[in-house]
This record gives sequence, structure tokens and C-alpha cells, in this order.
Amino acid sequence: MKRKDITRVRDIAKKSWHDTYNGIIPIEIQNRFLEGAYSEKNMKYRMKRSYIYIAEKEGEAVGFANFSPISQEGYVELGAIYLYPSQQGIGIGSALLHYGVNQLHPREIQLNVEQNNLKALNFYKSKGFEIIKDFHENFDGHLLNTYRMSWKLD
Repeated sequence: MKRKDITRVRDIAKKSWHDTYNGIIPIEIQNRFLEGAYSEKNMKYRMKRSYIYIAEKEGEAVGFANFSPISQEGYVELGAIYLYPSQQGIGIGSALLHYGVNQLHPREIQLNVEQNNLKALNFYKSKGFEIIKDFHENFDGHLLNTYRMSWKLD
């Protein structure tokens, strides 16, 4: 990701979140999260402290994946794979996931997924991720039911 991509990444995150979490997370909470997590300042911070890979189609960004650096234990945290809704289900998310694996060579990838986000849950399960923990989290005053998932690569 380059600085020029920030505006597009913010747009992808917003449209993906609204499409995915409609009926799961109230829109005001989604908007507050997106404003903070994808602010200009936080995006610049993420670019320095993590790996953000962009998927392009016809020269335009249509999705991205955000991976942490490899931990001392050999795993990376997958913070996001977000695509424009019209670009889902055609292999772009899989390509981003595999690109991150090939770039970082982790022994394991871990992530959190909301239990009602069936599209993501089924996607990760189809790639080999397994549920390792089930927990509740307070997300800006809204209770989320979350799975911790892991994909062991070695």
C-alpha cells in the first residue's frame, strides 16, 4: 500500500463494513469504528507498523488485506481482508490471503471473526482456519459474539 491508496482503502473498508455488518452492528457504531480505525493518522501508522496489501482490478484498488508482523511465536494476525461487495466471491480474497502467506512466511495466521459474519466464517473455514476460542466482546457498547480462528501453516 502507498499513501495514494489511503482514500480508496477507507472507501473499501466503509462499503465492506456496511454490507457485512448491516443488521449485526448498529450503523452508528460501525461509523465511529471506521472513522477512528481508518482515519488518515491511523492509516499512516498502520502503513509503518503492519503490512497492507492492495488488490487491483483494471488499475483500481478493489480490496486489501492487513497483516501484523510475525510475532516471536511465529504467527501473524490477520486484521482484515476487505473487498468491495461486488468483488467478493471471485477469488480476490483468496489471492490476498495467499499473497500475505507468500510474503511473510508465517507458521500460523490468527484472526477474530464475528460469529454472525457467515460469509467470512465460511471463507476462513474453507481455507483451513479452525475455531480455537469462542468469546464475547464489548464493541463500543455493543456485544459481539466472536470466534478466534487459527490456520497452522507448518
